[in-house]
Amino acid sequence: MTETVAGADWQAWQDSWDRQQEWYMPDREERFRVMLDMVEALVGTAPRVLDLACGTGSISDRLLKRFPEAESVGVDLDPALLAIAEGYFAGDARVRFVRADLKNPSWTAQLPHDSYDAVLTATALHWFYSEDLRGLYGQLGGVVRDGGVFMNADHMPDETTPRINAADRAQRHARMDRAKAAGAVDWADWWKLAAADPLLAGPTAERFEIYGEHADGDTPSAQWHAQVLRDSGFAEARTVWRSPSDALVLGLK
Repeated sequence: MTETVAGADWQAWQDSWDRQQEWYMPDREERFRVMLDMVEALVGTAPRVLDLACGTGSISDRLLKRFPEAESVGVDLDPALLAIAEGYFAGDARVRFVRADLKNPSWTAQLPHDSYDAVLTATALHWFYSEDLRGLYGQLGGVVRDGGVFMNADHMPDETTPRINAADRAQRHARMDRAKAAGAVDWADWWKLAAADPLLAGPTAERFEIYGEHADGDTPSAQWHAQVLRDSGFAEARTVWRSPSDALVLGLK
């Protein structure tokens, strides 16, 4: 990105975020596709969606392109990523954003609706420790309407297969190293670009005051996620997509 484009073109920032995330997850679009397939199958093509820990609005972007009659509410705490989201979606009445801390027990009071057809999140809740995530899932049991869905796509390793995990990790990191050598921008480099942009410098500094270099958390298995969702009031819960290291878990109310 040139300085001019970075300072004015929210599409360029959205694209650069996608490329940075794809460096870590080359199958990122596949998990989004399956997520939206399940939205369509279970709640239809005009859902009210809560984009949880929305970041730049990656899920909302794909949701609204596939389902033009959908409505999305994005919620996040990160001021820099929300700035990109708000700039990118400016003027689109189908989407709105709420800044809230999901670790604050009263965060749901800031939402514009009491219930949602679908709550969707991806590559975000790994910064929760398990007990905090259990509490969040309990709250989501009251946010998703009866017959609605919750989906979380994230890093959910199977600790019972250490040799498979090690082989997959070695292959992934070798591929990432090759891409980095060819000029791919990683997490740290992306944030340096954001900090250098006049429109994002302030929000980026605030973001690092909140999170530090990277938020902490842990990565329980997909089976753990499914069980906790059932404990939280979801009638059914299971994995609906997975890669060697990541999974998409769906809970149906």
